[in-house]
Amino acid sequence: MPTKELESVRIDKWLWAARFFKTRQLSAKAIKSSQILSGKQTVKPASLVKVGDIITLKRGLYLLEVEVLGLSEQRGSATVAQTLYRETQASQLAREKLKQQLDSQPKIDIDRRKPDKRGVRSHRAIKRGGE
Repeated sequence: MPTKELESVRIDKWLWAARFFKTRQLSAKAIKSSQILSGKQTVKPASLVKVGDIITLKRGLYLLEVEVLGLSEQRGSATVAQTLYRETQASQLAREKLKQQLDSQPKIDIDRRKPDKRGVRSHRAIKRGGE
């Protein structure tokens, strides 16, 4: 069976094949919630992506901007998936700058354990008016 060269692929399939999401349903959900942009415009899961397109992904606080280098409708290994895209230089610099800013902020250590007897009593005292 001869393999044909793809000219375009659905964006939800490409995001899944490029291993940005574990399932196509998760990629479609991200697209519908406007976390994925193609050429600065929102897209639908059935929108087509071609080689050379620029896709912007919102991943938490980070914004990734990738250029499509290859097309695939099948999910392969991670090494194959990495050949499908390349992160732009501007995106790498912005991501590193944001990472440095987040690392420079003070860490807040919140103790999430259940309070002991002394902690409960001090909390009650504060609620009653500082007795």
